[in-house]
Amino acid sequence: MSSLNWQQSSYCAEGGSCLALTPSPGGESILLRESEHPEAVLSTTPGPLGAFIRAVHTADQPVGTSR
Repeated sequence: MSSLNWQQSSYCAEGGSCLALTPSPGGESILLRESEHPEAVLSTTPGPLGAFIRAVHTADQPVGTSR
């Protein structure tokens, strides 16, 4: 899977533990891997990944605020 175009956040520090993602070769799912263990790849679809990101984003907000 090294020929895939893995993308990771610009917030990821060099040498840090970061999440990278790329579309699957067929484009039907999204592949995810962690920079410290790139051989372990997870697969998901845009809907569940989007729900997860929104949940994390919401949990990161201070109580009583909205974005």
